Amino acid sequence: MFSVAAAGDRGSFGMEEELKCPVCRCFFNVPIILPCQHSICLSCAASQVTQTYGLKPTEEDALSYRHSTISSPGSDYSSAYDYTDLDKFDKLSLYSEADSGYGASLSGYAATCPSSPAFSTVSASSSISTTTSCIRCPQCRRTTYLDDLGVQGFPRNKALQTIVEKYEETKNIVIKCQLCVGQAPNDATVMCEQCSVYYCDKCRENCHPLRGPLAKHTLVSPALGKAAMKARNQTSQGVSTCIRHTDENISMFCIMCKIPVCYQCLEDGKHQNHDVKALGAMCKMHKAELSHNISSLSDKAREGKNFLSNLREMLDQVQENSVDFEASLVAQCDAIIEAINRRKEDLMEQIQREKEHKLRMMREQINDLTNKLRQTTGLLEYALEIMKEEDAAAFLQVANGLIKRVCSAEMQWQKEVLLEPHEPPEFELQLNSQPLFKAIEQLSFVHTKGSARVVTVPGPPIFLHEECTVQNNSITVSWQPSPRSWVDGYVLELDDGNQGPFREVYVGRETLCTLDGLHFDCTYRVRVKAFNKAGEGPYSDSVQLHTAEVAWFALDPSTAHPDIVLSNDNMTVTCNSYDDRVVLGNVGFSKGIHYWECTIDRYDNHPDPAFGVARIDTLKDTMLGKDDKAWAMYIDSNRSWFMHNNAHSNRTEGGLDKGSVIGVLLNLEEHTLSFYVNDCMQGPIAFRDLHGVFFPAISLNRNVQMTVHTGLELPDHDSIDGE
Repeated sequence: MFSVAAAGDRGSFGMEEELKCPVCRCFFNVPIILPCQHSICLSCAASQVTQTYGLKPTEEDALSYRHSTISSPGSDYSSAYDYTDLDKFDKLSLYSEADSGYGASLSGYAATCPSSPAFSTVSASSSISTTTSCIRCPQCRRTTYLDDLGVQGFPRNKALQTIVEKYEETKNIVIKCQLCVGQAPNDATVMCEQCSVYYCDKCRENCHPLRGPLAKHTLVSPALGKAAMKARNQTSQGVSTCIRHTDENISMFCIMCKIPVCYQCLEDGKHQNHDVKALGAMCKMHKAELSHNISSLSDKAREGKNFLSNLREMLDQVQENSVDFEASLVAQCDAIIEAINRRKEDLMEQIQREKEHKLRMMREQINDLTNKLRQTTGLLEYALEIMKEEDAAAFLQVANGLIKRVCSAEMQWQKEVLLEPHEPPEFELQLNSQPLFKAIEQLSFVHTKGSARVVTVPGPPIFLHEECTVQNNSITVSWQPSPRSWVDGYVLELDDGNQGPFREVYVGRETLCTLDGLHFDCTYRVRVKAFNKAGEGPYSDSVQLHTAEVAWFALDPSTAHPDIVLSNDNMTVTCNSYDDRVVLGNVGFSKGIHYWECTIDRYDNHPDPAFGVARIDTLKDTMLGKDDKAWAMYIDSNRSWFMHNNAHSNRTEGGLDKGSVIGVLLNLEEHTLSFYVNDCMQGPIAFRDLHGVFFPAISLNRNVQMTVHTGLELPDHDSIDGE
């Protein structure tokens, strides 16, 4: 049986939300069941009806569509008539009866114009392009197209209506107006028996005027209307009748459509080939299933209630623990402050010792200098008196000795008397407080095993400088997390090698990262920060790493043509084919000046190998320089040519043989490319205005074998300067 919780009970409030219409937010009044199993007031359903313009479904299509959403698990509202985006179409509020009075702006038009869209019905003929009425559920937003019965064709939710009435009786709830707009509707003052809608005075004046076609409607007080409606519901609760065949009692249940039906519905063929069972048996089966689900849900609710009780107890524990934890924190901070004060006293004593030392040294120097000045002053006064002697003989008797004494005193001042303080007045001491300030900034909480603590952002990571290395144009950096920091990952950032802005190059949990493909002869700055669920911490101090000035590279088998044969740690190359094949170096250049050489180990039948640079995606099955992605010099035993995009230029006399050395100079500061044969420049500067990333490149056939030498000093030639 239905039971209502005591007033003020929390369960009663949750129950009350279940009994309110999602549209008007009042208690359900004549609730109907939509195909999506959500309920809505009949009058509110009429307000949700809209029109779409397009393909109009037949009566059978509309009926089947109405129930298609509940015919099987996982079914949705997609069909040939699923115009879910109704905002693209004109919308018009409709109602199921011509004189309902629900929406006065259309009531007169609907009453005087039976052919208006409000009276639009679904033809039993084939689908045609016309106006179609539909309703969208206010909760799940699914759309159902209406047949000739409109919203009256939806089944009544009698069980919900009964619960609402019992709940209202128990709570003595005041009936609210169903047409008020806003969160707080006014109290209802009348009810229309024909419309089954409660009105306040204002809404009755606007939506149900006492004139025109609505003048014949009977308006009663909300209490009388409610009692009359309850009486009608009780009268109809004896035996349920079919919506479409009001003279027929519902006795069967369609399994596919999941709706009660009568025998006339079965004879009409609307449920042909559907699985149909007796209404009582299906009711018993569904009640058993619902009972089982209620039991399971009740167990979950009981667990939730117990957990909620534990949470409320934990509130008090949190209060108690916070007091203890705050006291512990204060004690630890006081201990730190006390340690700082003790260290302060030690430092003050050190300053006092330094001061006493300086004062002692200065006093000793003052005493020594005072004595020296007294002696010197006495000697000077004596000498001045001797200078006053007018007797030449008497003066000469003492002059030599006095001159020696004065000179000796002067020498003593120069050698023994230092007219500089033995100790400077400044204190040559500086308090190194930076580590302490960093430690204070990093002072934070950490997780204690088995318990969750407040997580703060991590401190700045610390680079391990001894493990940060440079190899060629690659740098490897290593770091460790800040002490007592909880870290979920790191963000590594690198600048452009020219003191430019930082950019993000790595995000992850590793503390070791290698960055390849950098510019040669550049100083890069690297910094890292840590993060966790509390956020990102501060950046570390940046570390600077300088890439190699010259390039060391090998030939790359992964990008070479399959006919290429490499040996000697990929420094020696030949070919299996009589056709020219291309191989690239494994390092690309975009900055700096780079020089490498190729020594001819074998040279048979006068082939013409090519040397130069290329993009990574240059053709590999033809001579280097045949496409627009390679710049090369090809050379035979007598002469050479420069070639780019299959264009030949600058024929130069002088070829190669076994033992010859071909040099390639790539000057990306001047953006030029030059070639050398046996340490002599071959022709003029071959190519200019080179920009981008270039890889060393060679093309050869089986008649040639050569060895590459990299990381060489630049040749002594004016072409390096672009002349």
